[in-house]
Parts: sequence; C-alpha cells; structure tokens
Amino acid sequence: MSDEVEPKAAARHKPVRRLDARSLRGLAHPLRMSILEMLTLDGPATATGLSARLGENTGTVSWHLRHLAQHGFIEEETGRGTKRERWWRVVEDTKVLETAEFRDDPDTRGALSVYMHELVQQYFSRVTNYLSESWDGDWQRAGTISDWRDLRMTPAQLKSLNDELMAVIARHTPEPGAEAAPGALPIIVQIQSFPRKERENG
Repeated sequence: MSDEVEPKAAARHKPVRRLDARSLRGLAHPLRMSILEMLTLDGPATATGLSARLGENTGTVSWHLRHLAQHGFIEEETGRGTKRERWWRVVEDTKVLETAEFRDDPDTRGALSVYMHELVQQYFSRVTNYLSESWDGDWQRAGTISDWRDLRMTPAQLKSLNDELMAVIARHTPEPGAEAAPGALPIIVQIQSFPRKERENG
C-alpha cells in the first residue's frame, strides 16, 4: 500500500519526498499529525493560534512544531511575526510513504500503526465535520459519499484503477497561481481502495 500525505495530483507542481523510517517516527504522533493537517488545510499559523484551536498548552504545541520542523515537515515563515511569536508553514513538497517498506521492521511498525490509524481518523473527521455543517442545495448536490462493493480485482488491476483515479484528480488540479472560479471553495477528495478478505458462509 502506498499512502500519500499529499495526493499524486500535487506531484506535478512540487518536489517529491519519500518518507524514511526517521521521518515517519517524527510524524507519527496524534498531535503532530493534527498540527500538520491544520497548517496544510488552512495555511500558516502560530503556536498560540494552533493551541487555541486544538485545546492544548501553547508550550506543548511549540515543542511539537519544532519537532516537525526538525524533520522537514514545516518551516518558519521568515519576515513574519516576532521572536516570541513565530509563524509556521508547511514545506511545499509531495510526501510519499510506501507502507510495505516498514511493516516487517519491528523498530518502525509501531510508528506506522500510529500514523495509519491517525490518518484514517483524520479522514473520518473531515467527513463528519462536513455532515454536521449547513450547506446550500448546490453544494449538497455536488458532494458525494459513495462506495462500490461489486468489484473483483487482482493487485495489478487495483493499482491500475488507483492510477486512473489519480490521473482524473490531476486533470482538475489547478496550476500554481491560477485564479479560482468565482464561488469556488477548497475541496477535499479522499480515495480509499483496499481488498476485503472473503468470509466463508455457514
């Protein structure tokens, strides 16, 4: 399984960074992953602003911000803020994690498990937040939560399906600096495709 901290669609515009065992351990923490998600979705922020949103102590958030910076996930936004109040932003690259590389490594298996479970929780939380919000009819009709359960594929066929889906997303990803259409909002596309073990009847 290949998990992408950012989708392949972004790879057209950004350098690609493959996460190694050290960087995986640096990221695999619930609070650090929440911080990174907020900075990714909403842009630069300070420890004070993030701590208010997360309900965490500012000192704790500052420590995790420095930890993320040490591992190259975020960086200080220079020319903004003060020595006491630093602004942080996400490093603009496409982060790729090949989970198969770490499943048999006892030193990394725990970090991989934390990372994957927190990632799925983030996906779930995004959907539940959307469902709890009030949207007008056009946006309600445009969004979708769907699944398909009547496919049977080999690993190669599943990979081909995923590649095609990623290519569609890439076609709809705007070029850097492109002006959004009037009324456009940020859109999240979550793709989850995986095999299911068959159960015997009886």
